[in-house]
Amino acid sequence: MRKILIPTDFSENAMNALRYAVEFFKYERCDFFVLHAYADEVYNHNTLVSRKIFNELKEKIHKNSDLALDKVLSEIKSISPNPQHEFRLLSMFGSLIDEANDLVDKENIDILIMGTRGETDDRKLTFGSNTLQVLKYVKCPLLAIPSDCSYNPPKNILFPTNYQLPFKRRELKLFSTLTKSFRSVINFLYISNFDKLSIRQEDNKYFLKESLSHAELIFHQEAAEDLTRAINQFIKSNEIDFLVMVNSRRSYLENLLDQSTIDKIGLRIKIPFLAMQNLQRY
Repeated sequence: MRKILIPTDFSENAMNALRYAVEFFKYERCDFFVLHAYADEVYNHNTLVSRKIFNELKEKIHKNSDLALDKVLSEIKSISPNPQHEFRLLSMFGSLIDEANDLVDKENIDILIMGTRGETDDRKLTFGSNTLQVLKYVKCPLLAIPSDCSYNPPKNILFPTNYQLPFKRRELKLFSTLTKSFRSVINFLYISNFDKLSIRQEDNKYFLKESLSHAELIFHQEAAEDLTRAINQFIKSNEIDFLVMVNSRRSYLENLLDQSTIDKIGLRIKIPFLAMQNLQRY
């Protein structure tokens, strides 16, 4: 059974990500963990003047969270009454990052799915603050869904890579299963001014071919100084409908996340974005 974690702040963007998730995995047996972490709602409230008020507010927000989660479940079951899907509703007094990481470890979560933006829905930003925090600190593959993105099977996937880092078998297996289900074409994009690969790069490229042998793989190489511009242009020119990147030490994605925001770099992501976390789970 696939285990999927879906954080929610009860915004339309979060609901859209949940709708996408149940469609994306509609042919698989899945256990969905729908999580609302509400500690910030309590601590940031402007009425906190005593421990008694704090405890009362905490209990009130917990009850409201439970009611809102029940409403979410009713809505999703009315849209997609799938007997293969089970749902666990979780109201947790904690931070999103801490609660998500705990669940990832405790339940051995396969993938986390959330909207690219949350309740604030600042359309000038590619990612909201919660999504960026999850990308940086939760050690689990993340599928981020743009707010105006309706479900379509991913047919033309872009996977930028420099072939420098080895890939985790578990996450490639997840990616392999998804692409096999949709008969996707996977476009690997290597951005470099040098044609020849090192032995390490050749071995990692071969490992990708072996791990994704069922799929149609197309290997591209482009000379470019600006990686972000090259990725944006490739998405536009090749009608890419799904982006995959790996977050690992010294990877391109990690470098992006080290910046104040991805938007400062200019990476404009308007399609579903799968970040595979090639990091050790502790």
